[in-house]
Amino acid sequence: MAFKGTVTSDFLKLVNVEDVDKQNLINFAATDFLTLRNSLLNYIKAVYPLDYNYFSESDLGVMLVELVAYMGHVLSYKADYLANENFLRTARSRDSIKNLMQLIGIRMKGPISAAANAKITLDSSPGWSPTGTGSFITLTPSERVVSVTSPEDGLPLTYTLYKVSPNGDIDTTNSNGDIIIYQSETASTTVVSSLILLEGSLAIEQGTFADTESLKSVNLQQSPVVEGSVQAYITGQSTTSGAYRQVDNLFFASGPDDKVFQLISNQDYGGIVVFGDNNIGKVPAPGDQYTIIYRVGGGTRGNIINNLINARSSVTYGTIVNANTSSIAVTVQNTSQGTGGSDAETIEHVKRYGPLMFRSQNRLVTLGDYKAFINSYISSYGSVGKATAATRRAYSSANIIDIYALEKASDTQLRKSTPEFKRQLLQAIEDKKMITDEVVVVDGLIRTLDLVISLRLDKKYQTTENTVKNKVNTRILNFFNVDNTDFGKEFNPQDLMHSIFEVEEVRFATIDNVPESIKVNFNEIIQLNNYSLNIIYV
Repeated sequence: MAFKGTVTSDFLKLVNVEDVDKQNLINFAATDFLTLRNSLLNYIKAVYPLDYNYFSESDLGVMLVELVAYMGHVLSYKADYLANENFLRTARSRDSIKNLMQLIGIRMKGPISAAANAKITLDSSPGWSPTGTGSFITLTPSERVVSVTSPEDGLPLTYTLYKVSPNGDIDTTNSNGDIIIYQSETASTTVVSSLILLEGSLAIEQGTFADTESLKSVNLQQSPVVEGSVQAYITGQSTTSGAYRQVDNLFFASGPDDKVFQLISNQDYGGIVVFGDNNIGKVPAPGDQYTIIYRVGGGTRGNIINNLINARSSVTYGTIVNANTSSIAVTVQNTSQGTGGSDAETIEHVKRYGPLMFRSQNRLVTLGDYKAFINSYISSYGSVGKATAATRRAYSSANIIDIYALEKASDTQLRKSTPEFKRQLLQAIEDKKMITDEVVVVDGLIRTLDLVISLRLDKKYQTTENTVKNKVNTRILNFFNVDNTDFGKEFNPQDLMHSIFEVEEVRFATIDNVPESIKVNFNEIIQLNNYSLNIIYV
């Protein structure tokens, strides 16, 4: 046989990867499914060249490789997820952020209720007794609650009546949930206007502390609990009886005699009312009776127009001599818009202000402390604000701090702060500021913005146009959410475009009436007033 110039040899039989060298063939950088699959196949080709060399997609061996790659991808994702959720900056899960905030004593706030001025009109005059006999009318808890239909979702919406004291605070001193209105507090013989309607259904829970544990708590049975609505009253021993006030953290109590409680929220925005332990706050004694009054509801669905509520209820007329003489039918009306209702605190808001609140350590020293405190403050009627702080530029006025504040009307709208909100805010600041600081609360300025946005879509999306619009609307409203804006922050059209481009159906988008960035002063904030969407099919 003539030699043809080539040698036939099964060189694969000469390939032998030692066990100590096999680890060098492992791709430790593989984390996703495709990379894991290809890495496993390459490993098989290198280590088992004769044992397995059929790599068809329908082969059982390839199927097993893909199953292993599938599990590797899942485990890799879980490992990355758990690592990210351990740090505030990278965490995305609301539960993870809530738990991280609790480690530093910061509680994520639940839904906030809308508020509206109100009046009741009696069908007939009760025939008020002469001055000195203590004439009054009483609204029981069931008579304080009225219901209407929410204009947002068409579902029932409940509001609760409260009395407003002369200094603007909500009167919450009655432990049985009644409202007592004296003749001197009425606008006329048949009209009472010193009232306010707060969204949410009234809930009252009562019981007795029977255990001897050092820490007393009460699990609230209904949810979601409206922020700022919880009132706690203790009846029993003289040293523990009375009204208890809510604090964000029991460690804010100044001593063992402070009658305070802390509300701990769960995932469903239910709550646990926790009292002190005689080291930080007063602890109720075994046998003491408790009454917890709170509201359930909150959110943007409570924002209503003026005069939407026109409900019927009743009151009971009485005097000091005869406390219950007659029942009179009344009409309950809201005399202003219901505003201020907003959903639970957003992840972006707590990420931004939670660490600042922890850094301030319950005192106000720096401008950052003031800003963090005000943007997390909730008034007695559940209203929250948006503010920035600045010092006077004159050297002699360096200790004068100007607070530029606005009040939240909805998730995307701000309004001028009410006198009551400013007064309560100043009162809350007074207990925490440096003694040499002088604080002045003034109105921030709102710069409204109208936008005309054009969307380019493929023709195949004509049948799902409304779905695409809803996705884009959600992106726009989230971009202009009050928690995502700030004083002095300019509006860059490209930032909004990047948010809209996250909707996969949008091929291209433009803002037709705003060609460049809009800059504002440090005491101004940009707010979306109106916008229109134009659809162009390509």
